[in-house]
Amino acid sequence: MSTHARPLAEWLSEASDEQLASLFSARRVRPDAGWNDFFDAAEALLDPGSLARVLPSLTHDEATGLVAAAVDPSTETMPQRATLESLALLRPDGAPFPPVIAALADRAAPTPLDVSPPRAANEADTAHAAERAFTTVAALADLLLLAREKPFALLTGGAVSAGEKRLLAESGVAAESVDALIAIAADSDLVAPDGRRLRTTARAEEWLRSSVADRWSALVSGFRDALPRGVRADHEGWLPMTAWSQAHPWDPAWPERSEALLERARLLGLLTDDGGEPAWAASLRQGGTIDSAPLSGLLPSEVDRIFLQNDLSAISPGPLAPALDVRLRTIAARESAAQASTYRFTPESIAHALVAGESEESILEFLESLSLTGIPQPLRYLVTQTSQRHGLVRVSTDSETGRTRIESSDPHLIEAMAVDQGLRPLALTKHVAALSTRVGRDTVYWALTDARYPATLVAEDGTAITGERNPVIEAAPESAADYAPLIAALRSHQGPDADAAWLDRELEAAVRAKAVLRVSVGMPDGSTRELILEATGLGGGRLRGRDRAADVERTLPVSSIRAATVIAQ
Repeated sequence: MSTHARPLAEWLSEASDEQLASLFSARRVRPDAGWNDFFDAAEALLDPGSLARVLPSLTHDEATGLVAAAVDPSTETMPQRATLESLALLRPDGAPFPPVIAALADRAAPTPLDVSPPRAANEADTAHAAERAFTTVAALADLLLLAREKPFALLTGGAVSAGEKRLLAESGVAAESVDALIAIAADSDLVAPDGRRLRTTARAEEWLRSSVADRWSALVSGFRDALPRGVRADHEGWLPMTAWSQAHPWDPAWPERSEALLERARLLGLLTDDGGEPAWAASLRQGGTIDSAPLSGLLPSEVDRIFLQNDLSAISPGPLAPALDVRLRTIAARESAAQASTYRFTPESIAHALVAGESEESILEFLESLSLTGIPQPLRYLVTQTSQRHGLVRVSTDSETGRTRIESSDPHLIEAMAVDQGLRPLALTKHVAALSTRVGRDTVYWALTDARYPATLVAEDGTAITGERNPVIEAAPESAADYAPLIAALRSHQGPDADAAWLDRELEAAVRAKAVLRVSVGMPDGSTRELILEATGLGGGRLRGRDRAADVERTLPVSSIRAATVIAQ
């Protein structure tokens, strides 16, 4: 048992519950740790394995301060001292605990940080950074729209699978940027994992309908707030990006992580390719508020009108306003993405809009308000024809049997669904000119929709309802561990006599190790006698051991023992 644990145990016993909870959280202590008292806690916190986990989390300044304290503990003005003490790495006198010094033996002292202001980007690089930010915002919008339609499959580690990346690449999202884009979205709570799927959140719906400037501001805000503490400066900004690679000098995973952060900064237009800093990034680094005006002045102007063509296509003469683009893409498939984008209307795209809650009237009204050339007759005919066909198949729940019922005014559709091999998993059976199945109503509805049948959901009262295949979720904040039961358990074993409690632990450890002790025993006449004992047992308030000098077995009342020290054998 380490003798260095006692001063830490005493500090822990005197700390508040809030301080203990903060310490346990920072040291990643399990809430169900099997500690009996503060001595157990102190020993565990000074264990080499525990120290190996906490040292990589130290920032550059904290690591530098810890090394300095190991050399000269009297450095009273060290700004990191309070933090290091709160992590149970320093004793009250400012010196690191001996196990901490031992853990530092194989770690190099951090090199000084270069915190000089970065070079300001020139005009051409600034324009390029703004263009990249615009491209990133557009690519992330594409990614969110795809995730809204079909949540992404996640691997065990939380990353998007290679198969999903291939599908995204086919949809125009660069596969090499997927991980960075998803990280940016996650930092802004636009996506969240739901089991093994990545879904969009309610905040994403609002973000998709915001202007480009507001979209960018939200992403930068999320990026800044999610930065690790080693990168954050004392204010609301961050360290110069040239210093990010040294922010956590003892973390072996930090170089890769810092490179990923710098790539996100580059995608957001906060860093140029050659390491320059745009004007809007300089104010953010210094802790200023997010101002998108300098960046917006370099972006192409948004438009709110399009050209509708006779060949069922649409051309946007510039970047279409996000809210309009999102709605248009529920009605038409986008074929190309650039400052002038093209869209294509198909029966499937119109049917998709009807499934999403649009109607013939709402589609035509929206296109009329958007078009610079009116609605061509072929497009109007396509919308009307698809709308008339939509709803021929009605999917509802039979109130008497509880089974899903499929009805249609077109008997040919009923016959076609009954023999459709793609619908065999539904186990459809004929029932009074309709079909029924035990499969749930929503599952049946989406299976029919995927098979391109003009299905619609019908409530019990006969009214059509909008199906929501992938409902958005709320990004749940990471819940803090509850250390209250652990702290209460430690407090319950906190006795008034720390010396006696420590002596008991020393004796128990000596008996387990069969150690040789130098024991100071208080005699009835007030004198003290020293004995050299080989500890053999402890129980009933008595210590048993062989007296090496007299070669006899002795039993000593623990209450009479003043001190006990393990000696070398």
